[in-house]
Amino acid sequence: MTGLVSHIQNIEGLQISQNKKSQRIVDIEFKDELIDKLIFPFHKFDITALEYKPFTRFTIAKSLDDLTGNKLSRFLNLIIRDRKTGCTIFKTNNKNKKINDVFLTKLSTAISHLVGIPNHDAMMGKFYARFHIKHDDASDSYLRKAYTNMDLHTDGTYVKEKTDWILMTKIEEKNVQGGETSLLHLDDWEHCDELSKDPIGRQSFVWNSPKSKNVDYKVEHPVFFDDEKGRPQISYIDQFPEPKNMKQGNFLQKLSDSLEESNSKIIMSLPPGSVLLANNYFWLHGRKPFKENKNLIRELLRIRGYFFTN
Repeated sequence: MTGLVSHIQNIEGLQISQNKKSQRIVDIEFKDELIDKLIFPFHKFDITALEYKPFTRFTIAKSLDDLTGNKLSRFLNLIIRDRKTGCTIFKTNNKNKKINDVFLTKLSTAISHLVGIPNHDAMMGKFYARFHIKHDDASDSYLRKAYTNMDLHTDGTYVKEKTDWILMTKIEEKNVQGGETSLLHLDDWEHCDELSKDPIGRQSFVWNSPKSKNVDYKVEHPVFFDDEKGRPQISYIDQFPEPKNMKQGNFLQKLSDSLEESNSKIIMSLPPGSVLLANNYFWLHGRKPFKENKNLIRELLRIRGYFFTN
């Protein structure tokens, strides 16, 4: 168990442990007793209220924190900002009938508002996005392509808003085989030092997005940049950069290949009711292809945003 987890391992209503696949990931399991206590404060606001009145999101976040003795918010911020960890996976009892799509939307909202402010998600026009992955797809991005590998990437590459963290919740899935989550911490990647120091990766790249994202502008930024301690950070997704020349194009191909071929990539299956929260600057995420099934369905929720500044 990492020193960070052992520092605060007893939080009311939660079971905290180190993830079996990575010592960098902290597992936080909601006990049924905490779920029961959340029902009443969550019931006070419907989803429309959360969408229209931003302060209600902080109200349910405070309720969640209060029920953990006001320890969860501090613990989460320590984990997500810490380069040694930076990722946590919340787990719920998916046999608990009180945990449905509405409850998970509220729980995701509460968790996110303990670490920062969500960005406006233009794809859905809200502070969050809910979307399905199905057998039939006519979309213009890999997000909904069930049978195509979604390569490792970070979020927010094509928007002007700062995107410090990403939260993803698995609402539901049926008739699913495959589709595992893939993760890679930048410091575990074999080619991090080589490619993050390549001058081309520090050049300004143009980033665009397909029509479904509802973003009508392009942005420019490098693939790699440094944090306050001089450690490399990354902002990258394979589908959206527009190389300006041969050198940029070949650099992106080399980057893509080396990320996907990394022996440090973590592959895991997350059950419905799971919430993954990760630092968006040194954790990359992706998804393995599903096995073909005409009745396949998965619904996901996404929230991404920036850290509190105080």
